[in-house]
Amino acid sequence: MQPTNGRWRVGVIGTGKHGSRYARHIVQDVEGLELVAVSRRSEEGRNQADQWGCRWHADWRALVADPAVDCVIAALPPTLNLQVAAACAEARKPLLLEKPMAVSVAEALAIEDLFARNRVGLTVGQTLRYNRVLDRLRSQLADIGQLYGFTANQRLEPATLAWLDEPAAAGAGVTFHSAVHVFDALRWITGQEIVRVMARIRCVHSQRLEDHLIALVELANGVIGTVDCSKIGPARSGRFEFIGSQGQLHADQVHHVGESIRGQGRLALEMGEPVSTIVPFLRDWLAFLRGSRPNPIPASEGVAAVRVCEACLRSAAKGGWVTV
Repeated sequence: MQPTNGRWRVGVIGTGKHGSRYARHIVQDVEGLELVAVSRRSEEGRNQADQWGCRWHADWRALVADPAVDCVIAALPPTLNLQVAAACAEARKPLLLEKPMAVSVAEALAIEDLFARNRVGLTVGQTLRYNRVLDRLRSQLADIGQLYGFTANQRLEPATLAWLDEPAAAGAGVTFHSAVHVFDALRWITGQEIVRVMARIRCVHSQRLEDHLIALVELANGVIGTVDCSKIGPARSGRFEFIGSQGQLHADQVHHVGESIRGQGRLALEMGEPVSTIVPFLRDWLAFLRGSRPNPIPASEGVAAVRVCEACLRSAAKGGWVTV
């Protein structure tokens, strides 16, 4: 499917906090994408559509069926992802699906298969790959020699959205909604698959779904590190530390800082100006839709991250190491 005018007309399903970011960037920052429709159940969707100059569908199915929509972005509670993905695949409309891709490996594989069988593009919104700090870590990891260990965290403020503690909507807690980013980032930075995990979870402020995860993580090359993800404290961080045979790399993607450590010496890393990760991601997605570059984050990458998340919950339930 290729629009004749060269512009891809986008429909965004779910224009809450995160989905509205996609919509605004399409309207303001990404030439070649045109926002033609949004879907949101509440009347706020109508107001947003008026603001952005597009049409509003209260039912997401109507947006997928809308002939004016060439491709779809979905930023929804992940328990809806399989339904939305099935509709888009059958309509032959490329889909950018926000993370987590699914809340089980079985659903993630089903989504991947739907798009493969229908020969439609599926891109997963694991946008932390576009953070400049993490890109710098990836490019400089070899500078510290052989990798011996690592730590990573993503600590956020307590959740304010009620649905994030509802199993029917969220599926799981921070393991799928926060740690999925960290697991994907570790795979991307190191070039190594995560093969085993040993995890513990707990509810601090939440009632049903975990808001704190701590996991030991083993990479395919045998390196072991730790991951700590939470929504329990009033301060935010996104820190990654890598220990190598020649030194260490430390960085925080939230605070946009980093340093290289050799012996007792510390050298600040130049990160450049922070950028919205969504804008370069959308530009790469557009290039993929036009056929001028590969899929920036294909379905297989989303499946891999979901495998690690699911393994963490299995480990927390049974105790001990679990193979991913």
